Amino acid sequence: MKRSLVLLTAFVLLTLGCRNRSESTEVSVLSSEVDSRGYIVKIGDISPDFTINYLDGSTQLLSDLRGKVVMIQFTASWCGVCRKEMPHIEDEIWKKHSSNNEFALIGIDYKESAETTAKFAKDMNISYPLTLDEDGAIFNKFCGPDAGVTRNIILDREGKIIMLTRLFDMEEFAEMVKVIDSELNKTSDK
Repeated sequence: MKRSLVLLTAFVLLTLGCRNRSESTEVSVLSSEVDSRGYIVKIGDISPDFTINYLDGSTQLLSDLRGKVVMIQFTASWCGVCRKEMPHIEDEIWKKHSSNNEFALIGIDYKESAETTAKFAKDMNISYPLTLDEDGAIFNKFCGPDAGVTRNIILDREGKIIMLTRLFDMEEFAEMVKVIDSELNKTSDK
């Protein structure tokens, strides 16, 4: 049984190794385990890179933000828990750090159009950037196929994942605020 599993894993990895990772979101799911909260990444991993698609049509690679502490927030307009969390992100994180050049917050709206995302940002009265993931490909770099939104991922200045959250819990949220503050208080090597 173990030999069969090893051979199957080797075959899958060899087969998938020939494909560009951005061509298939299944690569990361097959080569990584999904944890109990739906993540396929873990604390200590370097974040998968992706193109950030802003509502104004501009783009940027996540890796271009190296040197900054980054908060990635996955959200959706239809998600009630997301709507409950977003004012806290705006007031307790974004307003506090938006002028800090060593911090970036990227809200990512899951599988919605630019029009829906723009309306969602306006309805929620947020000023932090809400970006697009119209096909879910960015989300799938971090989470398994059955995972839900309302997630935050905190990256250190090197792009390493230092915190993962799921759903909205005030205690966990307060811990996330402390992690961000602590990382920003560390001296940058730049």
